[in-house]
Amino acid sequence: MKTLILVFHPDLSRSRANAALASAARRRPTDNVTVRDEYALYPDGHIDVKAEQQLVETHDRIVLQFPMYWYSSPALLKEWEDKVLEFGWAYGPGGEALKGKQIMVATTAGGPESEYVEEDDGATMREVLSPYRMMARYTHAVWLKPFVVFESMELSDEALAEAGRRYQEALLAELPHASTTR
Repeated sequence: MKTLILVFHPDLSRSRANAALASAARRRPTDNVTVRDEYALYPDGHIDVKAEQQLVETHDRIVLQFPMYWYSSPALLKEWEDKVLEFGWAYGPGGEALKGKQIMVATTAGGPESEYVEEDDGATMREVLSPYRMMARYTHAVWLKPFVVFESMELSDEALAEAGRRYQEALLAELPHASTTR
């Protein structure tokens, strides 16, 4: 299985948690993984749509990795979705490029898991990530269980290393953690 990890962090060089996850992914015990720093590739926000589509087409699992910003993603990820997942390619007539591919989100949240509850008009992480789950559904992809690191800015080096180890395991996991979207 070939895995494409698209890292959407505005400054990965200044990140502890997302940098640790990306590094762990690169050390994954297989050579079938591609890790891309999308902000480094597209600092001006002008995405090479055809190159991104070609990468998606040649991989079986697509991982969208990003820090949680105000219960959402950094802007370039939304731009990537808007441009790369075009009508006729990702959805609509003839748009089956993601059909059967696995989609996973890997995200870091600064707050604790206890902040992601329905109480007091809150939202669970499942609800916060629903646009990605629905994107997978709409494109007939397979939605995998998200990988989430909470309190990411407070973690010790040891805890970050453990998160990296768990990320590697999640990346190696096969379909038992997946749910079909149709």
